[in-house]
Amino acid sequence: MNPIEAFKNEVTENIRQLGEDKDVQALSRIWSRETNQHKYTYNFSWLGRPIIQYPQDMVAMQELIWEVKPDLIIETGIAHGGSLIFSASMLELVASCTGSEGEVLGVDIDIRTHNRQAIEEHPMSKRISMIQGSSIATDVIAQVFEKAKGKKRILIILDSNHTHDHVLAELKAYASLTSVGSYCVVFDTLIDDMPKHVLGDRTWGHGDSPKSAVHEYLKSHNEFVIDKSIEHKLLITVAPDGYLKRVH
Repeated sequence: MNPIEAFKNEVTENIRQLGEDKDVQALSRIWSRETNQHKYTYNFSWLGRPIIQYPQDMVAMQELIWEVKPDLIIETGIAHGGSLIFSASMLELVASCTGSEGEVLGVDIDIRTHNRQAIEEHPMSKRISMIQGSSIATDVIAQVFEKAKGKKRILIILDSNHTHDHVLAELKAYASLTSVGSYCVVFDTLIDDMPKHVLGDRTWGHGDSPKSAVHEYLKSHNEFVIDKSIEHKLLITVAPDGYLKRVH
């Protein structure tokens, strides 16, 4: 076996063992619970824009974007725009290495003026377009599908309203656009693993969350599987059970 394959096998075995280590997984959940009370995810930015994500998930998304090399990344939920900038910059790197081109489409019910301006003035804006409106509104869905026409490799990121009903509606609306071998990533499934006092006065919570929506959706959509290897290697992630790979 050549050294490159040997190292890949070693990493695969490392991840398998992490997946079986219940103590280290429990420790990771405790860490997430305790740091969430200090708004840990708010502390990071990407190329100057707040991203509100765990660095671990940012690394995972980098790996997926390089693997898939999408023509289009569709993201629901924009906030400060850091995730759009992140995705666009990854596509810029892919293009510089392979010559392939890609763009990012962001959807949000309320794109605040100062955030829109900051995104539009950013050097990565050349790869970004935005739609303001509810991600589950019929006219918005139609606009997204129009944008997706002719795209061969599409990656989906769902990160807007985190209630069960909203995320399930987003999955029903957009997951089908995911190309085979690509991913539909549902963020903040971690909500379902957090105690109520950590979530504060949010409208979502245990049993009414992105994770509960994922499990409901998968009951009738076997074209997707949960890629457990991602959360096993990350340990610290906002998306346990949320990395959905389309297999057929």
